[in-house]
Amino acid sequence: MILDYSLVTIVQIVQQSALLSPEFGSRLQFGWTITVHIVFAALSIGLAPFIIYFTWKDVRTDDRRYTHLREFWTKVFAVGFVMGTVTGIPMSFQFGTNFPVFAEAAGEMIGGPLAFEAKMAFFLEAVFLGVLLFGRERVSDRTYVLSSVLTGAGAWLSGFWILVVNAWMQTPQGFELVERNGMEVAQLTDPVAAFFTPRMPWMYVHMINASVISVTLLVAGISAYFVWRKRDSEAWNTALRAAVVLLLVTAPFQAIHGDAYGRHIADTQEQKFAAMEAHYETGQADLHLIAVPRSLDAMTDPRTDNLFTISLPALGSFLASGGDFDAEITGLHEYDENPPVAVVFWSFRAMVGLGFLFIGLALWGGNLMRKGQLRERTRYLQAMMLASPLGFVALLTGWYVTEIGRQPWVIQDVLRTNDAVSTTLTASEVTGTLVAFVLLYLALVTAFGFTLKWLMEDELERMGVRDEGDRSRPQLPWVNGDD
Repeated sequence: MILDYSLVTIVQIVQQSALLSPEFGSRLQFGWTITVHIVFAALSIGLAPFIIYFTWKDVRTDDRRYTHLREFWTKVFAVGFVMGTVTGIPMSFQFGTNFPVFAEAAGEMIGGPLAFEAKMAFFLEAVFLGVLLFGRERVSDRTYVLSSVLTGAGAWLSGFWILVVNAWMQTPQGFELVERNGMEVAQLTDPVAAFFTPRMPWMYVHMINASVISVTLLVAGISAYFVWRKRDSEAWNTALRAAVVLLLVTAPFQAIHGDAYGRHIADTQEQKFAAMEAHYETGQADLHLIAVPRSLDAMTDPRTDNLFTISLPALGSFLASGGDFDAEITGLHEYDENPPVAVVFWSFRAMVGLGFLFIGLALWGGNLMRKGQLRERTRYLQAMMLASPLGFVALLTGWYVTEIGRQPWVIQDVLRTNDAVSTTLTASEVTGTLVAFVLLYLALVTAFGFTLKWLMEDELERMGVRDEGDRSRPQLPWVNGDD
């Protein structure tokens, strides 16, 4: 009996130690769901320009290249739209189940934009996506092209309303705090100010362009794969050229805009900016071009004395202030509670590093296009295949900087995250639902991956690269090259 009791005690201790606190578990759960959802949301936003372009060219030229590209990418868009819908719906419910204090305190501010997103943007996108999928022979050419434009507009409008909410949480305005039922809540006083906060234009442009870059790399990678399998495929050579041209525009623009965006963050969220640079002591700030951890501790707690850095003295102050090398930058030591600095610091460097990689890939591809060698350079095709998911990695790390860098606030300087979590939520409940969400969303991502694989295999058969009985594959793209 004593042994049995001891075993039960040990099991209970292990179970309890594996449980997450309601606050941390809720943050992980929402972070996980939005990580998966944002990939599919970005897929719709980023595919919109390609869908519009291929549809317009198809109707205008009646060229089979564009007909085929339109059909293929519309199918991908449709699958991504379904996945985005399925993964997005649970997030709104988590406001009530995990963050009811936030929902009550900010309901008047966020309810309108979220309703607009569902009724104005979602239904616009859904209705005209149906026309795109099934209406080519049922509507006029003009209506069909218009349906592609309105489908894309729905995707971009959906992003607008969601970012209205998030931008307000970053730089809240257009409200006053009033007491209702014994708690302070935000009451809307100026809808225009609340919808168009100082953060909104910066966030919207950066997020939309990041989505376009992510999908452009995906289109380029898939196109490069098909060109690699069949060099004379005119449709996929056309798609690859279109992707390279778009990347030449969007990748450098993201770097220029991101630099200005960083100054805005330094002006409006000093603590987040300090976390992005792991700047602890108030004073002049250097700009770390390269940061390498000297030890494992530096990975979880990056500081000047435990990082090997290649830095430009005082340039951090110059960039943050817009031209003053002697500008004083507030350090993290000035705050009682800071965000997880390591996550923000390394995520920011991953995002920026990948951004410069994309510029390099764009310039490389542009040079090959100029020489008329784009389809012939196996190394470039291999590089684009390998880079195809990296746009989404950059997008997600940028999103982590935005969201985690705001901690400990869920609404900047108004409501702390630990005060927004449900007081009745238990550790076992939040741990159990987190596990369920992880498994469910992994299954959805896997299903999307298999669907995309099926579409690509079907495309290979259409191209005549292999027949039904031929399941052979060439060597992995990074093994051999002809240049």
